[in-house]
Amino acid sequence: MSSPSIFRNPQLDGASFFWEAGPVGVLLCHGFTATTTEVLLLANALYEEGYSIAAPLLPGHNTTPEDCNRFKWQDWYVAFEQACQQLAQKCRRVVVGGESTGALLALYHAAQHPEDFAILCYAPALRLLLSPLKVSLLSLLVPFVTAIPKPASTDDNLWKGYNVNPLKGASQLIKLQKAVIPLLQKIHQPILILQGRLDPTVHPQAPQLILDQVGSEVKQLHWLQNSSHCVILDKERALASQLTIEFLESIHTQKIE
Repeated sequence: MSSPSIFRNPQLDGASFFWEAGPVGVLLCHGFTATTTEVLLLANALYEEGYSIAAPLLPGHNTTPEDCNRFKWQDWYVAFEQACQQLAQKCRRVVVGGESTGALLALYHAAQHPEDFAILCYAPALRLLLSPLKVSLLSLLVPFVTAIPKPASTDDNLWKGYNVNPLKGASQLIKLQKAVIPLLQKIHQPILILQGRLDPTVHPQAPQLILDQVGSEVKQLHWLQNSSHCVILDKERALASQLTIEFLESIHTQKIE
């Protein structure tokens, strides 16, 4: 009898990919415990519209939960930065974006790179639906417990990632949150946020916190009423893609020379 896979949908690929197309590039970064399958459908929709796409696989992902626990959020950011540089070599404008933890990496990058053209945030995990007590318990468990199981799911057949939450990795997400919050006021690029109304992971105040803190003149927040955490793969994924394309088209007011 074979042992259960550490992955949900292990038959899916989940590797990094880079698709060259037009002069505007979009970086799409997956979230914690996920793989690039999380951004694949949105990437396809944008590529069909002529956007170049970079989707990095973060260190410690698509390997093992134990491997995930080896890396810090700064290691994730290095992979994000390298993918952004790859796009910048091919494109005249670069948009940074991501899902959940990937959205935090996009915010962190945009705060330090004013040349980023725009920011796409899908369920940005700036604040989680965890009580302070649970956060404290997480810190206590980290030295002794490698990972904890995720709740069963029946609607993530398009998603590949770990069946568990690696605890040291999860603690790095909390550290990334703390690094991003003081940088929000440095952000001035156009920003789009999509948030699922049924999200069990991200606190519903997180999107508004971002909007209130950034200095962007152009900022949009859309609530997807029938979507859970992964808004770009859920029931309203077509709407998520449509809103993203419309947002990017609306900010292309300057001619690309």
